[in-house]
Amino acid sequence: MSGEEKVVCVTGASGYIASWLVKLLLQRGYTVKATVRDTKDLKKTEHLLALDGAKERLKLFKANLLDEGSFDSAVDGCQGVFHTASPVFITASDPQLWYVLSKTLAEEAAWKFAEENGIDLVAINPGLVIGPLIQPTLGFSLETVLKLVKDAGTEVFPDGMCILVDVRDVANAHIQAFEIPAASGRYCINAKVIHYFEVFKILHGLYPTFNLLEKCEDDKPLLPAYKISQDKAESLGISFVPLEVSLRDTMESFKEYGFLTI
Repeated sequence: MSGEEKVVCVTGASGYIASWLVKLLLQRGYTVKATVRDTKDLKKTEHLLALDGAKERLKLFKANLLDEGSFDSAVDGCQGVFHTASPVFITASDPQLWYVLSKTLAEEAAWKFAEENGIDLVAINPGLVIGPLIQPTLGFSLETVLKLVKDAGTEVFPDGMCILVDVRDVANAHIQAFEIPAASGRYCINAKVIHYFEVFKILHGLYPTFNLLEKCEDDKPLLPAYKISQDKAESLGISFVPLEVSLRDTMESFKEYGFLTI
């Protein structure tokens, strides 16, 4: 593709994954048409406008998923759309359940729409996304992690497994799925399936003086580990960031943005 042809849209561009996606796309020479709900909200846009290449190749558009037609100008003239925006209305006592449900229903609707309209769709499905921040606000995944590391002394960690992946790998997978013609279907982007006990063991090694959770919620034997195949993800050329690096960079971002004092 020539420089003039490398024009893409990123919806929900102020989000955690989307911010990294915009950053990497700009680094690769793309012109990015990014949508946010309010272009005048500096908390949502300032970090995007500060990215390398943003002055020359980033264009912000106001758009809301609930306003029909509001994305038309943003996607006009684009060779591809990275659709990361997803509305979630929390109306129950378990926000995690509703968050997951919203993502599931959104993907289901996307596949139906793509089939009916002849759209070439690829879906990227990450686990719990961790890693460094670009934006100054926390999304769902990092809020989950921050709560776990801040609850020392009052809480116990869950007796269960978590599926972790670095935000940089997730953003890169989106771009690879767009650039590789053979990419198709659904891709599970997951670096590690690991017990919470092992996560905190790594964190204790990285931050031995920080007051972190030490006790599991029960005294039963740990649940057995399982694996998720990385073969399809690796076909996109993804080489996963080591978990220790992802966890360290997450904690350092928490410190940098004032969410945590270590």
